[in-house]
Amino acid sequence: MSYPESDPERTRAFPPQEQYVAPRQQPPPGQYGPPDEEVVHERVRDTHAQRWRTIRMITSAVTFITGLFAVVLVAQIILTLAEANPDNGFAGFISDFSGAVSLGFDGLFTPGSAKLATLLDYGLAAIVWLLIGAAINFLIRRFASPGPQREVRYRRSVE
Repeated sequence: MSYPESDPERTRAFPPQEQYVAPRQQPPPGQYGPPDEEVVHERVRDTHAQRWRTIRMITSAVTFITGLFAVVLVAQIILTLAEANPDNGFAGFISDFSGAVSLGFDGLFTPGSAKLATLLDYGLAAIVWLLIGAAINFLIRRFASPGPQREVRYRRSVE
């Protein structure tokens, strides 16, 4: 299959540069200071931007930590249901770590099967960790967010 020759005028995305040149506008004299001053540095500082950035970093850290704990608990459930070798280093690490972050739910339920007990105990602990993370993030955003009065500062250095 061959394609026809492309028409360069038809496929051009932008008009040629020489068609339009924007006129350069000068500000009225005396409006922005004497014309012989040259602006070296100009910075806009939003006081709320840094605060929002800090709030986002803290809530991201909380989400990561609580999510990691929930993932470890789910990994323990999967390893138990799959009957992983408890003498394996990885399985032992996950078992120890999940026992440390189980929030005391280890042994809460006593059904007839050990697999079902692990599923219920660690599954509930994983859900609680996710709820704890959501609650902490809500409280941080609720009480640490800046108020409605926004202040923007402009700083201009002139030489």
